[in-house]
Amino acid sequence: MKFRYLGNSGFKISEITYGNWLTHGSQVENDTASLCVKAAIENGITTFDTADVYANTAAETVLGEALKGERRQSLEIFTKVFGPTGPKGHNDVGLSRKHILESIDLSLGRLQTDYVDLYQAHRFDYETPLEETFQAFADVVRSGKALYIGVSEWTADQLRAGAALAKELKIQLISNQPQYSALYRVIEAEVVPTSKELGISQIVWSPIAQGVLTGKYKPGAALPEGTRATDDKGGAKMISRWMQESILTRVQELEPIAAELNLSLAQLAVAWVLQNENVASAIIGASRPEQVKENVVASGVEIPAELLAKIDDVLGDSVLRDPALTLESSPKTREA
Repeated sequence: MKFRYLGNSGFKISEITYGNWLTHGSQVENDTASLCVKAAIENGITTFDTADVYANTAAETVLGEALKGERRQSLEIFTKVFGPTGPKGHNDVGLSRKHILESIDLSLGRLQTDYVDLYQAHRFDYETPLEETFQAFADVVRSGKALYIGVSEWTADQLRAGAALAKELKIQLISNQPQYSALYRVIEAEVVPTSKELGISQIVWSPIAQGVLTGKYKPGAALPEGTRATDDKGGAKMISRWMQESILTRVQELEPIAAELNLSLAQLAVAWVLQNENVASAIIGASRPEQVKENVVASGVEIPAELLAKIDDVLGDSVLRDPALTLESSPKTREA
């Protein structure tokens, strides 16, 4: 396992992060989830990402149990705040001071730790003054409950505004967590250049495009049972944009490129995002320990420029690049 600095800081994380969105507390039984976490640790992963909103707080609880007994100082534990949790009342959502300060304590309890290494704004909150949000984050850091601050799916302009406040408050905003894969490159035009300027790294989610880039979905074939495409708890909806015959066909055409590097398609997909120097880590999920073992192989892989060009040629116009898609990721109102 290789490690990279997160943003303009002295803090290192593993190139592969284990994430438990759509798995722990929902799709995967707790015993299996624990085995996946153990497999991650055994294969060199030290960084773990979750959020209070995942499975309405259950994912944090499962991760906390799975990490019990591990040396805390050897781990990097990340969580997030924004989405509606608990009874989902009118103050159980967003980035208000009230919600942030209450949520961090609840997250720490579920994770069974005194602090998180990174506390992230899960989305941008249009209904709370940014100054209020960052003052609350500063208080969380000064209290020792979080070491660093990050965000998720923020636009270039939002990152710039947040970084300015963080600097004023003397706290470190060092990361953004966007969706990024060979099929979804919307951060490349604006978010990545701005992040480089500001000293912010990307911790990217869905590097295998919800499983599509593994090649397990064959054009014209029935959907494999037990996969995300058949999950009615949210997985099928998330993956639907990629379940087009033309895209599935192009993914199959990546097989010779992966073979040339002695990689599986999944390993190629994870290695691809790590070729971007602004990406500190790729988040992988798993429903079986074997999936963890497979994906960690991507750490340290270097893809030659000519093969990167071939990947671009194969995927062609299937790739989404519009930076406006990031703007659409944060709700304009808090519905709770």
